[in-house]
Amino acid sequence: MSTTSSGSRWIGWPAASSLEFNGIIIMLYPLRNRYFLASDVLLIPLAVYLSYLTRLDTLNLKDYWWGFSILAIASVILTCFLFWQLGLYARHWYYASIEELGSLLVSAFLAVSGATVITLSLVWLLPIQTIFPRSVPLISFLFLVVVTAGPRLLIRFSSHRHYQRLSNDKHQAREKIGIMGAGDAGVMIARELKHNPHLGLEIACFFDDDSLKHNMQILGIPVLGGRREIPSLTRFHGIKTIIIAMPTASGREIREIVQICETAGVKTKIIPGIFELIDGSVTVNQLRSVEIEDLLRREPVKTDTSAIQASLQGKRVLVTGAGGSIGSELCRQIIRNQPAQLILLGHGENSIFTILQELRHLNLPAVGLIPVIADIRFPDRLFSVFEKHHPEIVFHAAAHKHVPLMELNVADAVTNNILGTRNLLEASLATGTESFIMISTDKAVNPTSIMGVTKRVAELLVHQAARRSGRPYAAVRFGNVLGSRGSVVLTFKNQIARGGPVTVTHPEMTRYFMTIPEAVQLVLQARVQGVGGEVFVLDMGQPVRIVDLARDLIQLSGLEVGRDIDIVFTGVRPGEKLFEELFVDGENHRRTSHEKIFIAKNAGSLVPENLEDDINQLSMAAYDGNDGLIYDILGQLVPEYQVVRTARE
Repeated sequence: MSTTSSGSRWIGWPAASSLEFNGIIIMLYPLRNRYFLASDVLLIPLAVYLSYLTRLDTLNLKDYWWGFSILAIASVILTCFLFWQLGLYARHWYYASIEELGSLLVSAFLAVSGATVITLSLVWLLPIQTIFPRSVPLISFLFLVVVTAGPRLLIRFSSHRHYQRLSNDKHQAREKIGIMGAGDAGVMIARELKHNPHLGLEIACFFDDDSLKHNMQILGIPVLGGRREIPSLTRFHGIKTIIIAMPTASGREIREIVQICETAGVKTKIIPGIFELIDGSVTVNQLRSVEIEDLLRREPVKTDTSAIQASLQGKRVLVTGAGGSIGSELCRQIIRNQPAQLILLGHGENSIFTILQELRHLNLPAVGLIPVIADIRFPDRLFSVFEKHHPEIVFHAAAHKHVPLMELNVADAVTNNILGTRNLLEASLATGTESFIMISTDKAVNPTSIMGVTKRVAELLVHQAARRSGRPYAAVRFGNVLGSRGSVVLTFKNQIARGGPVTVTHPEMTRYFMTIPEAVQLVLQARVQGVGGEVFVLDMGQPVRIVDLARDLIQLSGLEVGRDIDIVFTGVRPGEKLFEELFVDGENHRRTSHEKIFIAKNAGSLVPENLEDDINQLSMAAYDGNDGLIYDILGQLVPEYQVVRTARE
């Protein structure tokens, strides 16, 4: 097969393609579906004629003319009508699949059946003399399938030969790759790579740990073994890169496969995990290098998407901190559930502009996107926003989160994290907001930092609002998220890029980690289960040693600890703990119906009686810049913090 086009060659529907059979070249220009309609109108009567010819073994249809004519006309009308109804005239046959062939077979069967009934009825009702052989409809069906499917499959075959010729182009440098995972994701990647030969990648084989798939072929590509065979098979076949197509695999599995590939001296690419594939689609554009998020990947979270959508669809939803790491991901996932309005509230205009443009590109006109530049520390501004838009659901993600910086800026931590939350709650209660979810942190438990203790007081404010209003106002508490601004992962990457050293505060420092998409999925799930006054705590899995995280990042960068780059321990910083906790003393927690979410229903009962008076004093101390008084008041509100504060002084 050869392909010609004006200008440069491109992938997709060629300007003109040709098939060569025994020296005869047939040109196949891009066919519109009206040509297929014309082909059907001409060839279906031929199919009926051939059925008579096959049955009677004669060219003379004199005694059968009326039956032939009625069957042919009825077959044309019914077939074209059914093809149109099933959308077969709207299909791009260059990319036809088994689905199109199935629809064609069903249509042909129904058309011949209907035409037969019409023919027999007219022969019986009308005074016409004709003979109608009973086997003709069956034979006619077979010929009709051939004449309708033939031209379409010829186009599909042309497509296959077109890509095959480009794949076999000797002038194109190709890198041999293997795909780890012969499941749905691996097959999608293989199909896309076969249809995009311009990428210069040749699939040598699949790898899969399912022994039942070994020595079988998928899309003409052999499945040669599991992960243990990667070293030997990559050497034998000259494979340079392994694509890990296992979106539901755990971090432990990904880590093991990456280590095997590193030992074998081959590069690794990966498709995103299931948390990043909300719609389940996989494309070549999503291939990327293995990141630390992949090595820490946990079991996929099962979310009740129907319940989440029912709770958000048609609602007016406001997200604070909408331009931040958590806030922007909340917006991405909320908009998929078709709210009536999504109000993006943030202090930084650039970050709000960025997420607004991203969401607009999703082209969901039914969702009203409303950007709001506002600071939650100004109550009058917040009240005007709430009175104008009347949000029914609020997700409060805005906060100062950087521990060392907040130790140096105590007053701002108070005004933003505590007073900002109070302003939002008062505006929500005054305007009838139905549901309020605050994003909290595990650093709020037995806090040793200003950031942690201010988030703990913010939790108490949410519980107080829930108790007073009886509305489902709650807090969701979780640990560190990978890829957030200020994340230790970004710090390590920057240090590695500069040539090191990588600095870790303490060899035994541990933290809980989860990905941003996973955390947000669970936040949305927790909101569905909220009644009011609870603390939801996300199951973070096992804590990770920070030094191990540093080593993994160095290795993923193709470097070796001690030889290429060093790890240096700098000592615990003010406000830091060696490990984080998840529950406050006195919180009676249990798992919810969702296996990844804990709940402490009695959290609202832990609100101190003098909370409102202490917050007012705290407000005056913060605006006066009186750090000493701030410490005193916080120590009264959160006694477990006072012990640590005294030790620090």
